[in-house]
Amino acid sequence: MRPASEALIVIDVQNDFCPGGALAVGGGDEIIAEINALMDQFETVVLTQDWHPAGHTSFAANHPGAAPFSLTEMPYGPQVLWPVHCVQGTGGAAFHPALRTDPAQMILRKGFRAAIDSYSAFFENDRTTPTGLEGYLRTRGVTAVTLVGLATDYCVAYSAADAARLGLAATILESACRAIDLNGSLAEARSATVSAGVVWG
Repeated sequence: MRPASEALIVIDVQNDFCPGGALAVGGGDEIIAEINALMDQFETVVLTQDWHPAGHTSFAANHPGAAPFSLTEMPYGPQVLWPVHCVQGTGGAAFHPALRTDPAQMILRKGFRAAIDSYSAFFENDRTTPTGLEGYLRTRGVTAVTLVGLATDYCVAYSAADAARLGLAATILESACRAIDLNGSLAEARSATVSAGVVWG
């Protein structure tokens, strides 16, 4: 068992990010057994869940003529326009059925504000609107986090970098993650997170 000061954060292991889903990450379901086993090592387990309204501005379908994976400019900066995914209440937004959810003490939903995307488990993409996760972890006495899940180069990396910036010791356990790797995004994410103080394990 890990010390009580360490938490496991499981990022977005949802049907739409697994094979057959609307925004499938290659091999996304291959990490579930390892994640399930890891949960028994931590006193604090948090699951995050992408939870978008159908009219979300990050969906290419809501920008006439825009192609999925193209870039647009939002008030908070550049934004990838994604295929419609993880719409609130749909099967695609549900956790993968093989993922254990009972060990989690907290399920954090993110991306529910229609006008702003949310990769990080700690902040919306404006980098200032908090999700409340930091406060939860601090009141639980957590000082270190291990991050696993989907996708390595987006929600996992953004969450890890924010954790480090908030003064938490952050580790990405790469064997329990899978990446989209869009135009070199994995290498970029690795560089950015290492610069922020994140350890890759």
